[in-house]
Amino acid sequence: QVQLVESGGGLVQAGGSLRLSCAVSGNIRSINAMGWFRQAPGKSREWVAYIGNEDGIRYADSVKGRFTIARDNAKNTMYLQMSSLAPEDTAVYYCNVPLWSRYWGQGTQVTVSS
Repeated sequence: QVQLVESGGGLVQAGGSLRLSCAVSGNIRSINAMGWFRQAPGKSREWVAYIGNEDGIRYADSVKGRFTIARDNAKNTMYLQMSSLAPEDTAVYYCNVPLWSRYWGQGTQVTVSS
């Protein structure tokens, strides 16, 4: 059973930055890919970014150049550094480890004010 805990969300003004963390129970070294998703009010959950030992890093076009995904295998933690935030980035952000598995965190709210 994988347990995921996100943190780092909050309220920020447009143009600001936040760093999200996803703490994973257990050793993540053997997990190839993991990712971040988000769900805005009234919208479906959408993929944001993923990172894989074998698959590299990919970003959704909407966040490319502004968000950076990273993982620290020693700390069993995945990160999402978000910069140049815009109101349309407002959503609940979730981590999914392993990627496309049934394991999700509880989500962390990110609100960007204009």
